[in-house]
Amino acid sequence: MKKIALALLIAGILALQGCSGGGRPPENKDINTETGTRTGSAQESAGSMKITIPEHEPDETAGKAKLSLQAGKQTEREKTLTSGGLLRDRTTSGEKTGGKPAANENSETAQAKDQQKNQTPAGEEQTESSAGDSGKKTKKKKKPAGDVEIRLGFAGDLNLSEGWETTEFMDEQKNGISDCFSADILKMMRGFDLFMLNNEFTYSLRGDPQAKSYTFRADPDRVKNLDTLGVDLVLVANNHIKDYGEESLLDTLDTLDQAKIERVGAGRNIKEAAAPVLYKVNGHKIAYVAASCAEEHEDTIWTSPATEDSPGIMACYDPEPFYQAVRNAAQKADYVIASVHWGYEYLEYYTEEQEAMARGLVAAGADAVIGTHPHILQGIKLIDGVPVFYSLGNFWFNGEDLMTGMAELTLRIPADPKEKPELIKTRFIPCTQRGLYTSEASDTGESQQILQHMRDISFGTEIEADGTIPTQE
Repeated sequence: MKKIALALLIAGILALQGCSGGGRPPENKDINTETGTRTGSAQESAGSMKITIPEHEPDETAGKAKLSLQAGKQTEREKTLTSGGLLRDRTTSGEKTGGKPAANENSETAQAKDQQKNQTPAGEEQTESSAGDSGKKTKKKKKPAGDVEIRLGFAGDLNLSEGWETTEFMDEQKNGISDCFSADILKMMRGFDLFMLNNEFTYSLRGDPQAKSYTFRADPDRVKNLDTLGVDLVLVANNHIKDYGEESLLDTLDTLDQAKIERVGAGRNIKEAAAPVLYKVNGHKIAYVAASCAEEHEDTIWTSPATEDSPGIMACYDPEPFYQAVRNAAQKADYVIASVHWGYEYLEYYTEEQEAMARGLVAAGADAVIGTHPHILQGIKLIDGVPVFYSLGNFWFNGEDLMTGMAELTLRIPADPKEKPELIKTRFIPCTQRGLYTSEASDTGESQQILQHMRDISFGTEIEADGTIPTQE
């Protein structure tokens, strides 16, 4: 026990150093890329977690908060397509190495984040209590030996485009993008075992802008900011990934590959665009798939779908191919997350079309649905016990003051291969994008105001005072 306590103390000190320095704590990537396991005390502890990536088959304001946070405003409607992903290695030192894997080639890589601060060794008692229930007795239970718990995090739109207000603000900060987020939210993002957000721009120095209202292009060197934020996986199924033509899309794929950032929702062909990103955790697989239909109601489809021999996104204007991608992922994985770029921009209510597609995704085998594109929050709904976050809004995207938030899914991954991973907690974390700065809504009044807004637009879905959404009766 003394050794474990000492290891925890050292890990905590290192984590604090990593947060203050703006980079991910080094111990989060202490992994053997050949075996796919973590080295050191985290691996030696009973019940410690291993995450590996075993394979990849390439192929007018409706209302405002008291602090002038926009709850929603209605403009034109949009939709986009995408789905797929590529896998890469991380080195044991935590540094990134260049070089992308060959397209259409299966690969097995290792990826993990530090679990010591999030896990109780197998067999020890865990204490559960509701926030604010100080007068209630705590409930204790034992976690089965060998089972692990992981936390999956999701956020909305990020924009690092050159000349854009977020990027200009970031370049003025002493610590770059680390100074654009509060310390608590940085710690949270880096603490998720897997963290995903929407990459709402293209990484390229080439191509000509399309004749659309907004085009977003970032210098490929800015991709390093994703690692600073603790991002593991990005959604590239959106309506800006080809803003500078096919060249910009290909450059984006290469840039993310070389930076060892996983991607889902676009590819060099439809097989790659539709393929899932698969993570192996404790002998079980978790799959991410994605698609977009954001330009459905525009006169022009600027972001073309991938075909058998041309790059693009996976479209879900006709949702059936996306449903099939989910079915395929469900055959390979034990837990499937479907991400969709859909809906009306700045409309706080999800539409019947979105709900119909969400039901289709659940019927196809999705265990969670994460939505983006509207740029503001939309409601949360449970469909047959499956959580659907219709829109997570802007996360760090522009200069507007908005309510935003993150979704958190906590899974119990059983040691028994015959058992299915269990969703044990679903949570919405209220945040704000204000003055080009994103932070957790830690002030109780503001936090509860955002949560009440989410209840109002979620049509009966229960959301508790700490953001928890009960998914089991």
